[in-house]
Amino acid sequence: MNLFTDIRSLVLDAVGALSREGRLPEGLPTDAITVEPPRDPGHGDMATNAAMVLAKPAGQNPRALADALAEHLRQDPRVASAEPAGPGFLNLRLAPAVWQEVVKAVLTDPAYGRATLGQGRRVNVEFVSANPTGPMHVGHTRGAVFGDALARLLDFAGWDVTREYYINDGGAQVNVLARSAYERYREAHGLSPEIAEGLYPGDYLVPVGEALKEAYGDSLLDKPESEWLPEIRDFATGAMMEMIRIDLRLLNVEMDVYSSEKSLYGTGKIEQAIDRLRSQGLIYEGILEPPRASSPRTGSRASRPCSARPSSATTWTAR
Repeated sequence: MNLFTDIRSLVLDAVGALSREGRLPEGLPTDAITVEPPRDPGHGDMATNAAMVLAKPAGQNPRALADALAEHLRQDPRVASAEPAGPGFLNLRLAPAVWQEVVKAVLTDPAYGRATLGQGRRVNVEFVSANPTGPMHVGHTRGAVFGDALARLLDFAGWDVTREYYINDGGAQVNVLARSAYERYREAHGLSPEIAEGLYPGDYLVPVGEALKEAYGDSLLDKPESEWLPEIRDFATGAMMEMIRIDLRLLNVEMDVYSSEKSLYGTGKIEQAIDRLRSQGLIYEGILEPPRASSPRTGSRASRPCSARPSSATTWTAR
């Protein structure tokens, strides 16, 4: 049962009736006719653009055509009222019995809504995607639950869903993680850790330091940062992601794809994607105004050139 499809069929029946009566030409294109909720709920339960779509090819006034369609639609017991609005829109209110049937279907049909919307189309839901620099916190957990619920709803409704965790393992924050883990590695060797300002001080890195000692012994202690940083960065990032995966499993959240930001570097894919978006007019580039408490000279992130990018914990893209 799809109420919007049912009411659209009702509108198409009214169009057909007008054609049989000679009030509309035969064979008018109807693919662009839609039935959807009105922008203002006070205008009714549903609205259709049928009169607006058909007026030009029919050579008729859209408001007069909306009046004619309303006349037919009011004859159906499912329609409590049909009122033309504006230049030719048609607002419908449905009889209470229609909604009662919907409620009955929802409560009695275990497959209600399944596979009727997505029809196998692909959709990517990217959610959580917490930086791999520590355990998940309550905010990440909220994003995990919300994103998983959205993915399950889309799956139930017939979409081919991919659940993606985007690992931010290519930025400065993972270098900070590596330096923080190195101090815990030193601590595991009996040295006093130097947790300078800007490093991650959490005790969750103590086991990582112990694991580094077991894996590398003392071979990294005398090496310069340029040599140990890449190895410890990968080691610590892997340890953090394993911690996050365990937490997600405890939430019964399973990802289909873990995508590494770092794996995109040097491939040209980032540049290709930006060029494609730019060619479609989907990228805005400019300078943000600085915050009130700072000026462009302070180096504030808000004053730097930027490109718009979604930053929410959950994004979904139909393909």
